[in-house]
Amino acid sequence: MRRSEVLAEESIVCLQKALNHLREIWELIGIPEDQRLQRTEVVKKHIKDLLDMMIAEEESLKERLIKSIAVCQKELNTLCSELNVEPFHEEGETTILQLEKDLRTQVELRRKQKKERKQELKILQEQDQELCEILCMPHYEIDSTSVPSLEELNQFRQHVATLRETKASRREEFVNIKRQIILCMEELEHTPDTSFERDVVCEDEEAFCLSLENIATLQKLLRQLEVRKSQNEAVCEGLRAQIRELWDRLQIPAEEREAVATVMTGSKAKVRKALQLEVDRLEELKMQNMKKVIEAIRVEVAQYWDRCFYSQEQRQAFAAYYSEDYTENLLQLHDAEIVRLRNYYEVHKELFEGVQKWEESWRLFLEFERKASDPSRFTNRGGNLLKEEKQRAKLQKTLPKLEEELKARIEMWEREHSKAFVVNGQKFMEYVTEQWEMHQLEKERAKQERQLKNKKQTETEMLYGSTPRTPKRRGPTPSTPGKVRKLNTTTMSNATANSSIRPVFSGTVYRSPVSRLPPSGSKPVITSTCSGKKTPRAVKHGANKENLELNGSILSEGSVPL
Repeated sequence: MRRSEVLAEESIVCLQKALNHLREIWELIGIPEDQRLQRTEVVKKHIKDLLDMMIAEEESLKERLIKSIAVCQKELNTLCSELNVEPFHEEGETTILQLEKDLRTQVELRRKQKKERKQELKILQEQDQELCEILCMPHYEIDSTSVPSLEELNQFRQHVATLRETKASRREEFVNIKRQIILCMEELEHTPDTSFERDVVCEDEEAFCLSLENIATLQKLLRQLEVRKSQNEAVCEGLRAQIRELWDRLQIPAEEREAVATVMTGSKAKVRKALQLEVDRLEELKMQNMKKVIEAIRVEVAQYWDRCFYSQEQRQAFAAYYSEDYTENLLQLHDAEIVRLRNYYEVHKELFEGVQKWEESWRLFLEFERKASDPSRFTNRGGNLLKEEKQRAKLQKTLPKLEEELKARIEMWEREHSKAFVVNGQKFMEYVTEQWEMHQLEKERAKQERQLKNKKQTETEMLYGSTPRTPKRRGPTPSTPGKVRKLNTTTMSNATANSSIRPVFSGTVYRSPVSRLPPSGSKPVITSTCSGKKTPRAVKHGANKENLELNGSILSEGSVPL
């Protein structure tokens, strides 16, 4: 049943109740029947008119709702299509009024979403335009007339974020390069003379276009300035090296050197000019002190000859070194020679340093070899002997390894340069072999000398007897030294030429049992026993540990009791 019919039936019931109630009132009041009928008709007419009006209003409301539903449905479909979302569908059965309300709510929601997307798109486009102008990049292509989808907005946001990162990195690079450019210009005392240089140095950083082309141009400008700076530094350093060399050659005093110490650092134009003035002054002074300068160069030449292990023939090949005609031409020859020697040394520096290391190790090895054959080394204290033996053993291992390394490097060098590497006029390995052979010969010579010396000493001892040796005291010294008993004058005179008398700590004197051979080579004469022999004094136990205690008598080294 329609809603209007329901309302009509309800109205009829209400009106019937109202008429019945009016009739009761009219009857109580006493209104005549005809008047009551007349009034009833009037009431019915008003009620009927009211009902008709209500029905008309309800029908009008119904038409409006249906029309609104159609309009909202159409607009909602359009918005869903623009927003790229699923169309709205009412779930389950509902009234026209509720359906119209739901549709209107959905329309308002989609309108709001559309407005927000359009606003965000506008903001993103403005940001993109600003960033693209700074970075000199093309704008992001997107249809601004339509409503962007969520995916399109997300991509646009990522693009703008990438542009911001690019701007930040380029800005940082620009600021760093600009700072370096300004430092180089200050160092070179260079004033910006092009529009691009002025834009970089003088204009606001925010106004500079951060395009790839401009960044590349900035890097190129920085490289050019750095090259100029490096060249200027190289020139200044060369002038300083020339000044130091002239100072040394001319023996300039320290006070005069300190006067120009302020320009010995830096590479600005004024520093370079001051350095050049000093060089010119020293060159003029050099011409005035030609002999002194040449002699100073000769000292340096001799040092490089030693470093390069030049032989005497190679040194004599530079005849100008021995000339005494101190002219400018002679100075030029020496300058050229010192330059050549420096370059030669620098090219072969590693080889020369290796040879120098071998030379030092070889000298140390020879020193240890000499000490090893020295008997006095056993009297050293403090562990020096053990240290020397360890160093000597280490050198015996490392020296052949060093020779093998140098041999391999020299062979490689000789293959590369197609010539022999010489040390003191001969090939290095031949030089090493010669040194070892000389060392062996020297060892053999020393050995033969020792054998010859020992042989002569043995013959002398056999002829004249051994040389007496006094034992070293190792025990405590007695408070009262022992006295030597005097021997019989006759016995002493007879035994002086044929025996050796040695005192001992106890005071007793013993005579050698073997007489020396007379110069004529006759048989030895046996001497008589000393008549003045007395019993030795008692000696404290352990007072002399180097003597041997036998039957209560103390025997000195090499002596026998009579």
